[in-house]
Amino acid sequence: MANSSIIFYILSALILTTAILSVTTLKIFRAAIWLLFSLIGIAGLYFWLSVEFIAAVQIIVYVGGIVVLIIFSIFLTQQSGKGMQKNSLRRIIAATIAIAIGFVMTSLLIFQFDFKLENKIFDSGIAKIGTQMLSVEKDGFALPFEVVSILLLAAMVGCIVIAIKSKPQEK
Repeated sequence: MANSSIIFYILSALILTTAILSVTTLKIFRAAIWLLFSLIGIAGLYFWLSVEFIAAVQIIVYVGGIVVLIIFSIFLTQQSGKGMQKNSLRRIIAATIAIAIGFVMTSLLIFQFDFKLENKIFDSGIAKIGTQMLSVEKDGFALPFEVVSILLLAAMVGCIVIAIKSKPQEK
């Protein structure tokens, strides 16, 4: 087995393990930390694919922005030390069925489209990525870039609304 394959499997195991831990832990702060490690693993995959700019964006936007915003909102709601409710057996069974259906549907799509390995050279130049990021033409990503900024703004407003303490009502 090649070193490249070993690195891929290590990164994939890290991502899957931390993602599963993120959704199964009963402590909300730990869930955010496991999400952080999962997103760092995805950035590692981008580095492994030699797309350093996208890896840096992954770290800056998701690890440095989204996860920090999530952790900040957890601390603002003063729920960081509290555990979440244990899942009922019905919910665990429903989640297991949903996961199985997701795997089956993904497998069907993979086998339906018969993906083939191509030896195309991937142009990961920063100039091309920047041009596409700011372009409003057919292959441009200006609209999704703006949608992400609105998402961050909405998340921050949500954090502020949750953090505002309401006055206790007098009887």
